[in-house]
Amino acid sequence: MRVVVAMSGGVDSSVAAALMAEAGHDVIGVTLKQWEDGDGNLPTAGCCTVGDAEDARRVAAQLDIPYYVLDYVDEFRAAVVEPFGNSYLAGQTPNPCVECNRTVRFQALLERTAELGAEVLATGHYARVVQDPDGYALRRGVDPGKDQSYVLHMLNQDQLARIQLPVGELTKPEVRDHAARLGLRTAAKPDSQEICFVGDANYRDFLAEHFPETVRPGPIVDMAGTTIGSHRGTAGFTVGQRRGLGLAVRQPRFVVEIDAATSTVVVGDRGDLLAGGCEVRDVSFVSGRPPASPAVEVKVRYRSRPVAARLEAVQGRWLVRFDEAQAAIAPGQAAVFYDGDRVLGGGTIERSLP
Repeated sequence: MRVVVAMSGGVDSSVAAALMAEAGHDVIGVTLKQWEDGDGNLPTAGCCTVGDAEDARRVAAQLDIPYYVLDYVDEFRAAVVEPFGNSYLAGQTPNPCVECNRTVRFQALLERTAELGAEVLATGHYARVVQDPDGYALRRGVDPGKDQSYVLHMLNQDQLARIQLPVGELTKPEVRDHAARLGLRTAAKPDSQEICFVGDANYRDFLAEHFPETVRPGPIVDMAGTTIGSHRGTAGFTVGQRRGLGLAVRQPRFVVEIDAATSTVVVGDRGDLLAGGCEVRDVSFVSGRPPASPAVEVKVRYRSRPVAARLEAVQGRWLVRFDEAQAAIAPGQAAVFYDGDRVLGGGTIERSLP
């Protein structure tokens, strides 16, 4: 079958393309141009750079597959960058990878996949798509340290039917070994850790340049409302943060709340961070319907461990009730529901619950 492979220029997507080609498919490699410099070119620093595109092009040449760069700058700016800035303006801590996967990397690219006459879109994500009697299931990747199912929780049945994730069945060392065996130039390339459109810059500097309203000084107050310090903008803080608060206090203080409307940062001790649950908006389920049992496991950050909880629908709102109180529930992050290694769905944290 004809397969479009999203190639970022890293080892994971390079091996995804190689595995599809080795399986005998008609493979087309594509790189998404999602951000650009002042001259309209791919950036030279960070990730998703002109160098990454060149690595992808050379890997495609090694695999003897056609390769294209597709311009998604406008779509990416509207669907990812603008919500990223607006979320910080609202005092939240967004995860731009979730929105990128939701609107650009899968929704828009799946549409382009069909236009190219291809049946399947493959990517280098560490997760698995499995067909079972009830439809398509999204499961964790076999490498727990690299699992990316958290940022794919919004995928639905129609999308999963047209997606393959070849490296989800492999560990990272196995992926690198495969690349080395084929002599791919990306075999030893380090993983990118940056937000792609921020690059090597500090995200606070990016926000100050593109969303100057985020740089609005205000007070830092304790739980009693007493001013104990000041800051240069709420975008520099996230719920649960301890370091870099700029406070001369004896006891550790943590960010408990961010009130963007008044540009106020509230700090307290570790106990003040505890929440009994959270309200979640924009909820979707992989199967298209809520799970039969309200008992789920939930991850509230990409690197957090899953914790036991109950999922409740109350007057049109979705509430997550933790079995044990959890700390540092940050509005704007994704809450993703699991049943073992199976992703049930997820949404965006609106607020924590007492």
